[in-house]
Amino acid sequence: MMIQGIHRSLFSEATNVASKATKPADAQKAFSTFLKDALNKVNDEQLQASQLTEKLVKGENVDLHKVMIASQKASISLQLTLEVRNKVIEAYQEMMRMQI
Repeated sequence: MMIQGIHRSLFSEATNVASKATKPADAQKAFSTFLKDALNKVNDEQLQASQLTEKLVKGENVDLHKVMIASQKASISLQLTLEVRNKVIEAYQEMMRMQI
């Protein structure tokens, strides 16, 4: 999958979630649902890569390229998650520095 494909799918999901929510409470629930789903996808990719790696180490019939692709997808997903976390923390810190 191309990086642009990941980028587009992430923001299209966020836009869909944001457009469905009309009240602040609904927006908060929708955003938390979006984050939970995104983290579950990252976790699933990590688990799949781990399972394929274990099978390869045990000598089971697993293609090396499938293991490498799953491992790289999991790595990129985790890097994206960390960058999103960093941006959220940075935005929070910036808001806390604002004077009213």
